[in-house]
Amino acid sequence: MDASADAPAAAALDPGLSAADVAERVAAGRTNAHTADTSRSVWNIVRANVFTLFNGIVFACFFVLFVLGRWQDALFGLAAFANSIIGCVQEFRAKRALDRLALLNAPRARVRREGAEAEIAPEGVVIDDILVLRAGDQVPADADVIESRGLQIDESMLTGESDAVDKQPGDEALSGSIVVAGEGAARVTRVGADSYANRFAGEAKRFSLVASEVRNSVNRVLKWMSWIIGPVGLLVCNAQMMVFGGWAAAFESGDWVQAIVNSIAAITAMIPLGLVLMTSIAFAVGAAKLASKQVLVNELPAVEGLARVDVICLDKTGTLTAGEIAFDAVRELGEAAPGHEAVLGSFGAAPDANATARCLREPFPVAEPLAAAAYIPFSSARKWSAVSFAAGPAGSWVLGAPEMVFGDAATDATAELGRVVTELASTGRRTLVLGHADATITAEDAEEERLPAGLVAVAVVTFQEQVRPDAAQTLEYFGAQGVGIRVISGDNPRTVAAIARSVGVDVAEGFDARRLPEDDDELGEVLEQNLVFGRVTPEQKKRMVIALQSRGHTVAMTGDGVNDALAIKTADLGIAMNSGAAATKAVARIVLLDGRFSHLPEVVAEGRQVIANIERVSMLFFTKTAYATGLAVLFGLLVLPFPFLPRQLSITDGLTIGIPAFFLALLPNAQRYVPGFLKRSLSFAIPAGVIIAIALTLYSLAATAIGVGIEELRTGSTIILAVVGIWVLTVLSRPITRIKGLIIGAMFIGLVGVFTIPLATEFFQLVDPGEDAAWLIVIVTGLTIGAIEIVRFFHRRYVAKALAAV
Repeated sequence: MDASADAPAAAALDPGLSAADVAERVAAGRTNAHTADTSRSVWNIVRANVFTLFNGIVFACFFVLFVLGRWQDALFGLAAFANSIIGCVQEFRAKRALDRLALLNAPRARVRREGAEAEIAPEGVVIDDILVLRAGDQVPADADVIESRGLQIDESMLTGESDAVDKQPGDEALSGSIVVAGEGAARVTRVGADSYANRFAGEAKRFSLVASEVRNSVNRVLKWMSWIIGPVGLLVCNAQMMVFGGWAAAFESGDWVQAIVNSIAAITAMIPLGLVLMTSIAFAVGAAKLASKQVLVNELPAVEGLARVDVICLDKTGTLTAGEIAFDAVRELGEAAPGHEAVLGSFGAAPDANATARCLREPFPVAEPLAAAAYIPFSSARKWSAVSFAAGPAGSWVLGAPEMVFGDAATDATAELGRVVTELASTGRRTLVLGHADATITAEDAEEERLPAGLVAVAVVTFQEQVRPDAAQTLEYFGAQGVGIRVISGDNPRTVAAIARSVGVDVAEGFDARRLPEDDDELGEVLEQNLVFGRVTPEQKKRMVIALQSRGHTVAMTGDGVNDALAIKTADLGIAMNSGAAATKAVARIVLLDGRFSHLPEVVAEGRQVIANIERVSMLFFTKTAYATGLAVLFGLLVLPFPFLPRQLSITDGLTIGIPAFFLALLPNAQRYVPGFLKRSLSFAIPAGVIIAIALTLYSLAATAIGVGIEELRTGSTIILAVVGIWVLTVLSRPITRIKGLIIGAMFIGLVGVFTIPLATEFFQLVDPGEDAAWLIVIVTGLTIGAIEIVRFFHRRYVAKALAAV
């Protein structure tokens, strides 16, 4: 069917800019050239992860020990190096993904200058240029349409509206949209950073790391310790100098070296060096496991994110549905006119058939379309097309939206057409009606785009979006887990509601987003009361996510179109389908590579394992920080020699915290996420740490009183801390499974080896503490273990009460 009209005479066309006009605009910088980067430069990333107060303290201690020739005591620096490298790598990955974000990927732009068409690079377009638009082109800059010959533009990737839009002179054509039919010309109004697509991309590309309670909690503790270390470090250093007779005497005798080593041991013990590394390893292992299941994690802490989510916002197209429309059925009305199947086949086979009409090609195949005697092409404004054939079925035929072809009769439930259309539309099907008239389309009808007289409904043709087979099961899972669902789409609210009902969402009808309030508080209330929203703009999607967050929700957003990108970036966790736009995948934290919605429960399970296990191991690290801080303060105030060398603390760090924590962080754990990770961890770590610090202080005082030497005292302190550390590990590992028992047993055997193998005892400077000190060690260790058990008893009751309240 040929619907082309004669092109306007060349004299009537706008000739476009002259070479001088173009040069003037280029000189003024009014071109479409646009180079955007994330707000986070490489230097900013390195500075944020390396040049911190925390790292400054650690690296300074590391450097001092190297200068003093005590490299054996500088092993703690390796963890700090690893932390900085992992932090930089994570942020470089996020920056690289954002830098690849591009909405405009048209290889060439077509412009009219001095009356002639030319193809140029998109960045060569200048303000006031005349764009020549044809089917398949991507609009390179914002422009106002000045000529239109059946021009239709698909703005779905920008606005979420699935239907192509007819463009008439005076209408706006947005950069990034696609011409799907017809041709025309448009005058450029905004270029470069001011254009819609680049403004959209610019907002999406603003750098931000995914919200992570685990990471934020650890960073908060590191921040606290960074400020505490300064004054406590000075207190300890002064005390160690006083132990050797004062500052002057210590420098004169050379004992200042040992005083500095003792001070560094106290300072570095206060910092939970391995916790950041352990957290990153747990995230990385989780991401690797998900990658094997076709789930790409763009940022490691996103593994944790979905376990914390309590509201998930779903875009309909591409998430609940496969993003494609398919033919459903034909329901004949009354006595069908002969040849209606051949007519449907011709509508589907027409060269200018839209996406819906093309779905008719498979059920109604034709060798070649019937020749048209008269033809009125489809228009998204009219929502119908009409044809009379030169040879074939007689009369004229119309295919279009029922209410646009037959008016109120299409919604009148008392008439056959209205009843059928209403019933089918309520199920979420897209309905078209095929009408027939005995009269053929006249030239006047075609010119005025007028429906033929005497039109009668012949059949109702239905189409259905392909719902993802795993959508209903996945939504049922989230419902069982107490996760709220919000379906938001740019499509008609009724259609969206019907699709939502088909996947198990209990909703009567959708809320039209054009009626959403401007006030954020009122918007939040609407979101609490409604589950399905239609006609939602990209900006509204972002506002809706923010409104939910402002009401205390942790929000996940899924989608595949560019129109979802801002909301996905703003959400606590953004999830994109691999079939979606590159822009959307670039800003998403998680990408479902095979597009299977059913992977999300697996992500939840992995996130829960990460959070629950890190909460357990964090209590080990925070307990160490607590007792190290307590020791530094007590020994500083009491002016006692610090009872450890840095290398001796490495024993307890490695065998009672670091190594077992690595394995514990990777064990299966299905514990459901509950907010308050840091508070629960510290409620055990602080009292346990205080008890250990007091126990070691009392041991040092008692050992000194009975004449135990400094090397024997250090060995005794190391034994006490090692045994108590193993006990803390055991307490926090309960219930003890076979794997946990093997881990704890291996660590105990390792400690026995350190204290008995000559090479190890020599390196760590461990000696026989003597009989008197041995009895003292047994008594202090036994009392400390008993006190730890009491702390754990009350801690478990506190946690149970807190979880019950939640």
